[in-house]
Amino acid sequence: MSPKEKPINPNMAAAIGGAFRKLAPKNQLRNPVMFVVYVGAIVTTALYIYDRINALSLGNEPYWFRLWIAIWLWFTVLFANFAESIAEGRGKAQAEALRALRKEVNAKKLRVASRHKDYEVVSATSLRKDDIVFADTGDFIPGDGQVIDGIASVDESAITGESAPVIRESGGDSDAVTGGTRILSDWLVIRITANAGESFIDRMVSLVEGARRQKTPNEIALSILLAALTLIFLLAIATLLPFSIFSTETAKAGTPVSITVLIALLVCLAPTTIGGLLSAIGIAGMNRLLTANVIASSGRAVEAAGDVNVLLLDKTGTITHGNRQAEEFYPAAGSAITELAEAAQLSSLADQTPEGKSIVALARRKYNVCESNEKPEEGMFIAFSAETRCSGIKTSSRQILKGAPDAIEKHVRTQGGMFPDDVRRKVEEVARSGGTPLVVIDGAKVLGVVYLKDIVKAGIKERLADLRRMGIKSVMITGDNPLTAAAIAAEAGVDDYLAQATPEAKLKLIRKMQTGGELVAMVGDGTNDAPALAQSDVAVVMNSGTQAAKEAGNMIDLDSDPTKLIEIVEIGKQLLMTRGSLTTFSIANDLAKYFAIIPAAFASTYPELGALNIMHLASPVSGMLSAVIFNALIIVALIPLALKGVKYRPVGAAALLRRNLLVYGLGGIVVPFIGIKMIDMLLTLAGAV
Repeated sequence: MSPKEKPINPNMAAAIGGAFRKLAPKNQLRNPVMFVVYVGAIVTTALYIYDRINALSLGNEPYWFRLWIAIWLWFTVLFANFAESIAEGRGKAQAEALRALRKEVNAKKLRVASRHKDYEVVSATSLRKDDIVFADTGDFIPGDGQVIDGIASVDESAITGESAPVIRESGGDSDAVTGGTRILSDWLVIRITANAGESFIDRMVSLVEGARRQKTPNEIALSILLAALTLIFLLAIATLLPFSIFSTETAKAGTPVSITVLIALLVCLAPTTIGGLLSAIGIAGMNRLLTANVIASSGRAVEAAGDVNVLLLDKTGTITHGNRQAEEFYPAAGSAITELAEAAQLSSLADQTPEGKSIVALARRKYNVCESNEKPEEGMFIAFSAETRCSGIKTSSRQILKGAPDAIEKHVRTQGGMFPDDVRRKVEEVARSGGTPLVVIDGAKVLGVVYLKDIVKAGIKERLADLRRMGIKSVMITGDNPLTAAAIAAEAGVDDYLAQATPEAKLKLIRKMQTGGELVAMVGDGTNDAPALAQSDVAVVMNSGTQAAKEAGNMIDLDSDPTKLIEIVEIGKQLLMTRGSLTTFSIANDLAKYFAIIPAAFASTYPELGALNIMHLASPVSGMLSAVIFNALIIVALIPLALKGVKYRPVGAAALLRRNLLVYGLGGIVVPFIGIKMIDMLLTLAGAV
């Protein structure tokens, strides 16, 4: 069962246990704000113990006041730890669900790659990178790998949650297989691409556990800001004791403020709310991405997704289904249809891509071309390359090529031939219809055009319109000619396109955009996408893509849905909005607590401050304790919001700022007044103060 299908309910007992385990000083030091609270709890506890042992009173407040302040400071630290533990608990529960996908299976390790029945049965855990294995109908694939021979229907539901099987075959962009999936029909020869313990599922487990999670740049910047604010408050409060002592000695009245009160004052005025929830927000953001069936390599990638403004989409397999099918042959003037069909078939016999296979199938089915799968005895196949953009076969007497029209025309001219006008018109006609034209030549003679039909994925236009409303520009990248690219771009609804794109051209485009200040996301699945994916700020790779693409990306979409980037962007924006909203609330919260705690803190030193007791709290002791209790409880109240995230709405930055100030800014000011007053009333009614 996939992570998306199986809801994760964190173990509350484990989260509580984790909250206590995180009391270790090493863990607390990672969060400067909560470390101040941690130290304050230790100091007030020590003062209370010293007071009780020596039967002394270290201030003008009753001894139980120091005890309750210490208890609620410990609760504040524990609640912050609990928020982090419960977020981590989700990741650990998801990791356990993923571990269940790993199966103890045997592998048929081939002694000779070309001899499928000559194998030895070994444990899958003993396999190493570059080992060759054979997998037959009913076998579980023993490890991550690349198909080097065969074609098979594979059940990947354990990974993706989708019940429909997928086709995996050699020679195309669907040659990557994942360990733990099962072959439903036919067979595959697989080259293992990962050592034991380094498989896709192993990496997923490591990521979702959060064991290697590092703070993102935004998170680090916010941590520095919170630490700076805490330091400012610390320095300011450190000066209050000398002033208090000086004032009481000068006026010969009142008593100095106590250490306990100063610690409580520091904790309440420091940004403890966001400080206590900051780590949980980051962990929860990655977990929310996993529920969308997307694995992110880092929190940095999730955050970057929230800021992207340009999306690059590879056409084949992303905007279109990718399996272009040969629809028709159009012969050039003076060439017979059978001559074109035969040449097209010969040039495609070694082409194991779906397009090449469909050309062979069309020639045999419709034009009864010889069904021999063998190349001519003296022939040598010419493999396709991204630079030449053509492939074919060469014998001692002839060279037959098929490829992109501009590449073929350039080749024909170098051979001293002419590119017929009727072929050029047919190329333009096919391209305008949204198809992909391939031109077939025999030597310098142009034989005609092969019409490959591209099918745009359902719903892509509507999803791209959603992206546009979010302020994200979509750019389609394709190796097709400009006319074909324009037709597909119009049908899919992209904002722009790059035609005849080589891997170098894609990389150059991304670098140009990034130099201009754009944050670029790319969706791809092929080996030729790998350089561009590696350069992109957010690189989403289809799970059906090649191993090279997966290694270059920083996110893997288990559903292989190119429109998933919309959800990824929303989750990224939600993470940033949640952090911003709770930061706004925390700072506003501190301002409100200022009016409650300052009169209470210095009532013994400056009785005149009683006039500022606008909340009419029962007593200074009650006011201080109520503020500390509220400070702890508000963290608990906000844990669900930190884990779930603030609901994303596709609005502009100005509108979002106004909303945050209204909801979380105003709310942060109002809630403490209500909360502290209610706690004060409850303490008074209970006779606790």
